[in-house]
Amino acid sequence: MRDPLPGAVGVSKLSVYDTATPDGLPGGTPHLHLCCSEAYVVTAGAGQVQTLSGQDGFQEHDLKPGAVLWFTPGTIHRLINRGGLEITVLMSNTGLPEAGDAVLTFPLDIVRDPDRYAEAVALPNGGAPGTDITSAYRRRDLAVQGFHELREHGTLDEFYAAAMRLKQPLLDGWRERWERGARRAAESTGRQIDALAGNDPSHLRESRVSGKPGPDEEGRLGMCGLLDTYRYDP
Repeated sequence: MRDPLPGAVGVSKLSVYDTATPDGLPGGTPHLHLCCSEAYVVTAGAGQVQTLSGQDGFQEHDLKPGAVLWFTPGTIHRLINRGGLEITVLMSNTGLPEAGDAVLTFPLDIVRDPDRYAEAVALPNGGAPGTDITSAYRRRDLAVQGFHELREHGTLDEFYAAAMRLKQPLLDGWRERWERGARRAAESTGRQIDALAGNDPSHLRESRVSGKPGPDEEGRLGMCGLLDTYRYDP
């Protein structure tokens, strides 16, 4: 693999968890992203995604094969698996989501405490394939508890503030990844338009094809389910 995906987008295949959470709904871990937009392309099964956002409040969206749903940073999202739900996930800013862009909706007292949050979010072996899945269920169920508290008490702004404070030490590294990835990809289009305006075909002569025969890793414990991942780190 020589080049990142178009626009420095990340892609993974997600098989959503199908065990029940404390409120009886089977599915994944509610969380938000601070800088990255996300899109779901539903490839199999059925379910919903519950969202909580600054503009739209609480919503529930049906998912079935062929459906596409996307949302901006700050949107808390929780996948519900009604049977065999599989999704192709597209993320902006390849490499940045893996660098800690997500914040799980643990109760506010945990999110406000970096040490407690780090303990609650950690998985054995980083969730590598073969890790005991009960550890993923444990943190998911705690995030579901916090998700319900956010809905009931209307403390979304407080959660945003705590999430921002939690990730302050990572921001310089995020900026470097963005500059090497998504920003570089966007700026290259500008250079290509300039080249075309100047009748310069040099970037066309540099055309080539890249690919991968399959995922780099299969069955990693993700926030919402088992992940087959493709690496395109900028």
